[in-house]
Amino acid sequence: MIAAGVTIGSLQTALPLGALENRILLCHALGITRVGLITQSERTLSDVEAATLSTLVERRLHGEPIAYIVGKREFFGLDFQVTNAVLIPRPDTELLVELVLERLPPQGRALDMGTGSGAIAVAIAHTRRDAIVTALDVSAAALDVARANAAVHGAAVRLLQSDWFAGVQGETFDLIASNPPYIASGDVHLSNGDLRFEPLGALTDRADGLSALRIIAAGAAAHLAPQGWLLMEHGYDQAAQVRHLLQEHGYSDVQSWRDLAGIERASGGRAP
Repeated sequence: MIAAGVTIGSLQTALPLGALENRILLCHALGITRVGLITQSERTLSDVEAATLSTLVERRLHGEPIAYIVGKREFFGLDFQVTNAVLIPRPDTELLVELVLERLPPQGRALDMGTGSGAIAVAIAHTRRDAIVTALDVSAAALDVARANAAVHGAAVRLLQSDWFAGVQGETFDLIASNPPYIASGDVHLSNGDLRFEPLGALTDRADGLSALRIIAAGAAAHLAPQGWLLMEHGYDQAAQVRHLLQEHGYSDVQSWRDLAGIERASGGRAP
C-alpha cells in the first residue's frame, strides 16, 4: 500500500514495476503528463492519490494489461480507447495498415473485417481522408469502442455489426484487410501474459487457427473489385499455409511481408 505524503520523484523508482510502467501509472493516477513528473517531482501525494495509485499498481501486479488499466494504447501515432471488449492494438499490426495504404487507390473503398477497437480502419481513414472505409465486427461492444475512436480522431468510418461477409452482401471493395482470430485452440500463449485478459473470441478460432482465414480467403473474391487486394495478418508460423490457401482460391501476386522483428506477419494477394 502506497502511503500519502511520499513525493512523485521518489515513487518513480520505488514502485514495484518497470520504469516505463511506473511512469504510465503515475501519470494516469495523478492526471499529469510525463513532463509533469519532472516538474512536480517534489510534490507529495494526497490520501486519494495514494489510494488510487495503490489500486492501479495492484491491478498490474495481478497481470492486468497496462492498456486496460489506463484505457488506451497508441497505434499508428494515434491514441485508441481500449476496453476488455477488444484486443489491445499491437505494433505488429501497423504493418497491415502500411500495406493497405500502399495499395489502396485514390478514393478507394476499403473493408476492415473484425475491426475490434477500430485501430486498422481508423488509422486508414485518418491517414487517407479520400478513402471510403467500412469496418465490421460481430461484437456490438467492440463496435461501441470503434465508434468512439473514430469520433475522437475525426475518421469517417462506416461501422457494421456483421458475422464476416453477412452485412456487406452485394458490395465490392478495392481492398479487404483483416486481423482475424488466428491462435490455435490450446496454444500455451492464451494462458500467458496480457492474452489472459483479452477477449478469447478475438484471439482464437477455437480450432486450428486457420478457420477464420479460410472464411475470409474464400469469401473475399466475391467482394473485391478486379485485381483488388486481400491482406491478412496471421500467426508467426502460418505464412506458408496462408499463401497456399490464397493460391488455392486463385489469388495472384501472393506473397508475405515481415514485421519489424523479421517475422512473416501478413500475407495477401490480388483477387482472381
